[in-house]
Amino acid sequence: MTEFQHIVRIGNSDVDGRKSIVYALRDIKGVDTTFANAAVNLAGIDAEKQAGNLLDTEVEELNDIIESPTDNGMPDWMVNRTKDWETGDNKHLLGSNLEFQHQQDIKRLSKTKSYRGLRHQWGLTVRGQQTRSNFRDKRSGSLGVQRSALDLEDEGDDE
Repeated sequence: MTEFQHIVRIGNSDVDGRKSIVYALRDIKGVDTTFANAAVNLAGIDAEKQAGNLLDTEVEELNDIIESPTDNGMPDWMVNRTKDWETGDNKHLLGSNLEFQHQQDIKRLSKTKSYRGLRHQWGLTVRGQQTRSNFRDKRSGSLGVQRSALDLEDEGDDE
């Protein structure tokens, strides 16, 4: 039996050893509950086990599954980057690689002047949300309901 570890290094991230392993894996950027549950099941680890009580072999196996999930039996639809734009491969990105790739995708959309790219550039909503009543700030381009200057002058005359 190994000693309890308060911080466990999995997937190039530090996870809390006091949490159950499924919820501790969610601390890794790019891993959600479904993916964490599948990884734990593939590794054959009890989902209720605390992350700090994992054996070194279990940590290595989880690392291997999270780093290359499709090679270890995870279905292709569960990775966070199916049919990558550049290579066409199914990848699962974690941490800073995920953030970098997201920024690169936005830059590619902006460079090609696509509708989504332009909406990103202008700081507007990208996925069809209405902007008249929500997202009301100086960037939204819509002012919503506005009282005219005449109404304001009329109120001043009543006094």
